[in-house]
Amino acid sequence: MSIAAVPNYLGKDFSTASPGMRFGYYLSIWNRDWSKETAIPGDTWKSMTRLSEGDKQHMKSLVSRQRRVATSCGDSMFLVDAVAISPFSTGLGNEHPLENGFAFLSPYGLPYLPGSGVKGVVRQAALELASGDWGDDGGWSEDLVAALFGSEGAEDDGEHWRGALSFWDVIPLIKGDALQVEIMTPHQSHYYQQRTDPGTGGSVSPHDSGQPTPISFLSVPPGSGFSFYVLCDLVLLGRRSPGLVAGGQWKELLAAAFKHAFAWCGFGAKTAVGYGAMDEDQQKKAERQRQEEARQEELRLQREKEARKQEIEKMDPIDQEIACFLDARTDKGQPEIYALIDGLKNNTWSGDQAVAIAGKVKIMMQAANRWKEKSEKKNPDKDWDYVRTRKVMDYLKKPEA
Repeated sequence: MSIAAVPNYLGKDFSTASPGMRFGYYLSIWNRDWSKETAIPGDTWKSMTRLSEGDKQHMKSLVSRQRRVATSCGDSMFLVDAVAISPFSTGLGNEHPLENGFAFLSPYGLPYLPGSGVKGVVRQAALELASGDWGDDGGWSEDLVAALFGSEGAEDDGEHWRGALSFWDVIPLIKGDALQVEIMTPHQSHYYQQRTDPGTGGSVSPHDSGQPTPISFLSVPPGSGFSFYVLCDLVLLGRRSPGLVAGGQWKELLAAAFKHAFAWCGFGAKTAVGYGAMDEDQQKKAERQRQEEARQEELRLQREKEARKQEIEKMDPIDQEIACFLDARTDKGQPEIYALIDGLKNNTWSGDQAVAIAGKVKIMMQAANRWKEKSEKKNPDKDWDYVRTRKVMDYLKKPEA
């Protein structure tokens, strides 16, 4: 029975540990003499790849926390949501007893794609577009690549500067309840591991008839969600390339670069054989657009409210009272004159204030040709302008006012 290479006091049940801990430290692949099992049982792989309810909750919490922080960054943040259309793997070069490691985010023990890896892929996509070899350049040029991603400059001029973009780590929202186990079968192990030819004693040349060696490694399953966040230093970018800040042009460039990266580059390891392929999540894109429209509408209303507040502050006290009353009324479609008359009838104001407001209503009615002190109709009670005029005159206390 295989055991984990850990002290006895840690026990044997590691089901509550994170996937990163189970894969990196609590592997039950060792014999009693500390030799490694040649064939890893399926149950061992299941124990390493399983996602507990706690793991899934931590994963959702981290993704949600990233989204909230990104939202607070406002216009300096670029976001694109993607979904994996093939298995995704990263960190295979990390040291591990199984010879293929995996990148887990410490201390959470969940898979992640480092921001530096995202930056490298997107920068390569931008360079490919800027070369013009892919048809539409998406607006990219080598100067814009340098402005956004930085430049090391030529060896003789020493011109180095950092780019305006910062790429955040990506935490996949894993589909299902477990990571996947993938298999690769290299046929050249006899050559790469420098085994000698029994006949000659020399190194064996590579050939396609070599005995394949199945090697297992971890991956994130297709259908998992990836949210890419890019923060832009708008002040720095404004000094380097002011035109990119105006109208958010830098976001349009990034959108083109990510689109190219999704279609042709891929993210993570083994992209040459189809791993790490992604596509933009159109459903989340539409949802994000609705949220952005709602945010812009809220900002517009706030600006209008602040402008209205400043406008009211410049009015005289009676006009301020009228403006506040009209702004607070429920039925915005009701004519202002009728609303103010209703306010007088409902005793919203009293004393000199009611008289002053009635005087303002009279002026408004005269301007609208609604002031009628005499009625020519047979039934004056149905002459509404006359009726309202009489009401206002009652509040004015004297007809000649």
